[in-house]
Amino acid sequence: MPTAVLIGAISLGLSARLGGRFGERRVLLAGLALVVVALALLTRLPAGGGYAPDVLPALLLFGAGGGLTLPALATLGMSGSTPRDAGVVSGLFNTTQQVGAALGVAVLTTVAAARTGRLQAAGLGSAAALSGGYRLAFGIGAILGLAALVLAATVLPRLAAEREIAEATTGDIMDLPEQSF
Repeated sequence: MPTAVLIGAISLGLSARLGGRFGERRVLLAGLALVVVALALLTRLPAGGGYAPDVLPALLLFGAGGGLTLPALATLGMSGSTPRDAGVVSGLFNTTQQVGAALGVAVLTTVAAARTGRLQAAGLGSAAALSGGYRLAFGIGAILGLAALVLAATVLPRLAAEREIAEATTGDIMDLPEQSF
């Protein structure tokens, strides 16, 4: 519950102001960093841990990161579209986001379940095995989040520079080759 509330509150209020002040790229990078830290914290989740000390801090960080990341990503994803192709771009963006999330959850759940089964077969109790499975999945999620952070930090400046050059020379970002978007 706190994750969804934070995502909603930050997405609807704070994110737009931060994007206007610091730029969507910086907001995206900050949000991704918070998500990575949250997932990394969950890799330390003990089998007998409590909600408030062990889970809640990560959920709050994840909610804050999601609230920053989702609107910034949508803005950046739509930034190269013209009014003529905005519907198609929006549809592709949202479909990709939904399918990617579903696929990611499916893969990480499968990894967690397989790891849990192996740990139980090795003699660990149910709680310890389940925690071990989830810790592995959260660790993989943190690594993937870190890869997304690095990719965003390296690719977005290049795309922004290409757009600025196109706007300066022709006044239209749509003169860029299609692979730039």
